[in-house]
Amino acid sequence: MAEFQSAASTSIDHSGSRARLAGLTLLALRVISALVLFEHSTVRAFGFPVNPDRPFRGAPDPFTRPWFSTVLELVGGTLLILGLFTRPTAFVLSGMMAVAYFIAHAPEHFFPIINGGEPAVLLCFVFLYMSAAGAGPYSVDAMLETRRSRRQAGDPRS
Repeated sequence: MAEFQSAASTSIDHSGSRARLAGLTLLALRVISALVLFEHSTVRAFGFPVNPDRPFRGAPDPFTRPWFSTVLELVGGTLLILGLFTRPTAFVLSGMMAVAYFIAHAPEHFFPIINGGEPAVLLCFVFLYMSAAGAGPYSVDAMLETRRSRRQAGDPRS
């Protein structure tokens, strides 16, 4: 029993490294999912990257549904990549992806595997998670929160 207690008392605390790993994982999830979304908008708005199966015929007409989704994806993707205004941006994008799924995919068939809607469903729930979890420690949001906290505490480094 004494051996067990001494081993337990000398164990290393890994909570700091786990927190860093969780923050880095959230950073990767946020940036990669935002880049996937951003890529969809750049194809529609600028024809880049070039898709030989769908030649670029110009940006969507202003104030149409494709135009609104392109603007939301460009602006929202940029904000998520930076980790700025993450919660409200992710919430709006989550709703946009849900609407996209039900407009573009669900009429074909209910199941995403059959109607090709897996990316829309996944992004919808990834963004919903981000709207609850926030951007994480490696973001502009976290930097602004740290600065705000220091200013309120009277720290001269703010």
